[in-house]
Amino acid sequence: MLTKEILAQGEELMKRTLDKMKAGLGSIRTGRASVVLVEGIKVESYGALLPLNQMANMGTPDAKTIEIRPWDISQLVNIEKAILKSDLGLTPANDGKIIRLTVPSLTEDRRKDIIKGIHKLTEEFRVAIRNERRQILENVKKAEKEKKVTEDERKKAELESQKLTDVYMKKIDELLAMKEKDVMEV
Repeated sequence: MLTKEILAQGEELMKRTLDKMKAGLGSIRTGRASVVLVEGIKVESYGALLPLNQMANMGTPDAKTIEIRPWDISQLVNIEKAILKSDLGLTPANDGKIIRLTVPSLTEDRRKDIIKGIHKLTEEFRVAIRNERRQILENVKKAEKEKKVTEDERKKAELESQKLTDVYMKKIDELLAMKEKDVMEV
């Protein structure tokens, strides 16, 4: 029973790692408009830094445009400044009510650079999954030393942890393939 708890805790950590990867990949610009690119930008508002998604409605009317409609029109200038300060490289167009961002198409060299960055990021998440598997194994071995689990249960837990790791590695590879496809599409 203890091994199941240890495995469940390990799987929860792996799920969180996968969620972090999804968020990390979502914030990478692909040449297609997505509100994920801008929703986390911090905006100076009334003396505090707020994420843009807490200050405005955002949408993508087409594949190349992001529209930002602030709830408080007086914050347009602050939102515009925050977008310019961000490392997105997008120039906001402010019409007095809405800010529009046009996402330019990526060059072939830029696409290859983005793919390299995605691979580096993906490898970091693979390492995190392996570390979580190692932690599961350490916890099971510790429980065996404390006579809380038998040798057979430990061996079974080791096999289960490897199966779990394989499942999450496959999910990471699927996310990588989807993002690569997204970046390489013109």
